[in-house]
Amino acid sequence: MSDDSLKERAIALLAKADIHLDGPAPTDIHVHDSRLYARVFAHGSLGLGEAYMEGWWDAEDLPGFFTRILAAQLDRDLKTLDTLIAHLKARFVNLQRGEHAFEIGKAHYDLGNDLFKAMLGKRLVYSCGYWAEADNVDDAQEAKLDLVCRKLKLKPGMRVLDIGCGWGEALKFAAERYGVEGVGVTVSQEQAEFARELCAGLPVEIRLQDYHDVDETFDAIYSIGMFEHVGGKNYRSYFEMVRRCLKPDGLSLLHTIGSNGAPAQPDPWIEKYIFPNSMIPAASQVASALEDLFVVEDWHNFGPDYDRTLMAWTANFDAAWPQLSANYDETFRRMWHFYLATSAAVFRSRRDQLWQLTLSPDGVPGGYRVPR
Repeated sequence: MSDDSLKERAIALLAKADIHLDGPAPTDIHVHDSRLYARVFAHGSLGLGEAYMEGWWDAEDLPGFFTRILAAQLDRDLKTLDTLIAHLKARFVNLQRGEHAFEIGKAHYDLGNDLFKAMLGKRLVYSCGYWAEADNVDDAQEAKLDLVCRKLKLKPGMRVLDIGCGWGEALKFAAERYGVEGVGVTVSQEQAEFARELCAGLPVEIRLQDYHDVDETFDAIYSIGMFEHVGGKNYRSYFEMVRRCLKPDGLSLLHTIGSNGAPAQPDPWIEKYIFPNSMIPAASQVASALEDLFVVEDWHNFGPDYDRTLMAWTANFDAAWPQLSANYDETFRRMWHFYLATSAAVFRSRRDQLWQLTLSPDGVPGGYRVPR
């Protein structure tokens, strides 16, 4: 097809989402390179993202642009070979076990603590905040950490396990506020080193370790924002490990992004540039993996809070860019904007959710009223 015919096809497709070419609305698209149309129709989201990184197009309100795209389900009209390959890899190849388990740490979480310190705020907590009573990201993250501790009914002297402990903020919070001791495991060298310094003087041990290799007993076990890297082929073994290491009267909490759609639907651009080997779980996968292992005491959804969290991170990133630009180039800035904007749109359009599951091995006698 000619460039003109591809352009007309793109205009017609975008009109379904009330997006216009070079229109006046903040959500309209402005194309700077006519090669964009062929690239997007050939490579879908991968082509769209790479073209944005290279400056081929812009939209003033990038999250709003993507929210319209997703709400109109235009992405489903752009299934390409890149999409098919990403889906087949996720479905048939175990990309999260053995040495693959450490790839995400090197590719994403080791990018640089300067970047994450600038973006995440007062606490280095790289997951959805809890905005029920908060009006800024720092308070929302503290509220989220406290919510986790309250749901787990933490008490002084308890021993807890943090699977995918990140920079150690959750363990530090639990040790200082609730008097627990803990073990945190991560696959990121940068995170492990930072977490050890952060938790110095507290009864906290940080390990660079695959969670599968943990084999000891804890009063409570949680993971916050790491289940997205577990992979569908490993969900059952994840919950088997938690059940093996959790005391019979203990509680476990799973904080994860969840999809409304079918299993194994990774985005090719996110897979290539942001989170290699990642997979958003479907509810059916989680429920199946839990069978005969846990009672689901609570399944809490506060997905729209992730939109607010991502917008706060974007504001922090932009404010810090004059300093960050010494270590990151313009292509990285545009890549990061694309990542944060598309992520916000996924939650704003309610395509994905944020789940917290509270689990007990055999059910809390008499039932358990989960805090909010």
